Amino acid sequence: MPDQETESVAASCWSCGASLGTGSPICSSCGKVQATSADADYFAVFELSRKLNIDTKALERGFYKLSRKLHPDLYAQAPVQEQQWSLDQSSLLNDAYRALKDPVRRTEYLLTLEGMKLEPEKGDAGKAARAPADLLEEVFELNMQLEEMRMNRKMGEDDPQLRQDLVNAKDQFEGQLRDNDIQIQNLWAAWDTAVDAGDPSQQDQLKTQMVASLDRRRYIRNLVRDVNETLES
Repeated sequence: MPDQETESVAASCWSCGASLGTGSPICSSCGKVQATSADADYFAVFELSRKLNIDTKALERGFYKLSRKLHPDLYAQAPVQEQQWSLDQSSLLNDAYRALKDPVRRTEYLLTLEGMKLEPEKGDAGKAARAPADLLEEVFELNMQLEEMRMNRKMGEDDPQLRQDLVNAKDQFEGQLRDNDIQIQNLWAAWDTAVDAGDPSQQDQLKTQMVASLDRRRYIRNLVRDVNETLES
């Protein structure tokens, strides 16, 4: 039996020699579990192309079907290497399902696969590295209001008008968040069309646009979170 490093780059089943799809966790010919493939991505685990609009119900069915076939209990009497492969494949399957079932995480994962750099999460409102230029004035005003509210809290004071201003700001940013999500959905459709057309130039443009939309979404979401935390504290 070949070791895992050898198997990770193999294109055929270690047991029966049948051809395998990239990232196939189980041989469709003999049913033997395979080693995790070094070039397998989450889409390949479910035999999906790198598209963003997917059938999540089918994804769920595929997940449970593979989960049953890969369950470590089925390999309790198998050789140690196959037991380990079962554990590895089960872990990979769980990670893949969690990433692909959520449309935003799916987009982030695909962009990472495509070599794009995403903005890391930030803790405080207004401190993301890619602050949208069109929001700078609004964010400055919001940060001043948040600081004033926190200071009032420390002093045991309450300003109903300030509270209402923050609620209004939160509603405004939540509206922008909804608009941004619609934009991202349109980019998903455009991406899938470009993939079908085999248009790498269009795909490159769309990747850049999706990164910008996700960065904006993350930034606004953090603003809304900070307002909620301040209002509830």
